[in-house]
Amino acid sequence: MTLRYDLIPTPVGTAIAVLSDAGLLALRFTSDDTRWALEMLAREQGVVPDRAPGSADPLRAQLEEYFDGERMAFDVDLDWGLTRGFAREALQAVCDIPYGETASYGEVAARAGRPGAHRAVGTACRTTPFSLVVPVHRVVRADGSLGEYGSDPGAKRFLVDLERRASGAASAVIPPAPALRSRRP
Repeated sequence: MTLRYDLIPTPVGTAIAVLSDAGLLALRFTSDDTRWALEMLAREQGVVPDRAPGSADPLRAQLEEYFDGERMAFDVDLDWGLTRGFAREALQAVCDIPYGETASYGEVAARAGRPGAHRAVGTACRTTPFSLVVPVHRVVRADGSLGEYGSDPGAKRFLVDLERRASGAASAVIPPAPALRSRRP
């Protein structure tokens, strides 16, 4: 399989778009060295993608429209090759969360046909190869707080607030997550 990648600057970091012949295989955001993120993708696939500037130009244009508040959904072919089983079902259910709205991990689990699998939904969201294009940032905790989003929880707040402002949703602010407490005695 031939993989190629392109780098796209965004307000939440550099997007690394990895494309296969079937479509978008992965979209990851990093504020760190992009080489590290590429090495992780290479380990997952066993193939080092080739840099192909311009190969993700249609996605680049859609990302720009999204961040300008003009695009509510992405129109790209997805190569689901990095997801399997319930993780894929959960991520496909995440795609049904409307722009500007959120759903809890439990609600997504129920939509995916396994109401008790909220933790598995969390794992699927945490390990998704499709950041943003599959809107895992719209999945929140049962109490409505945002929860985590990769290594940058501020990005999740930015994305949710961007969508709520652009869609004119009534509740543009989600309360901050409660402070984390140490589990050590």
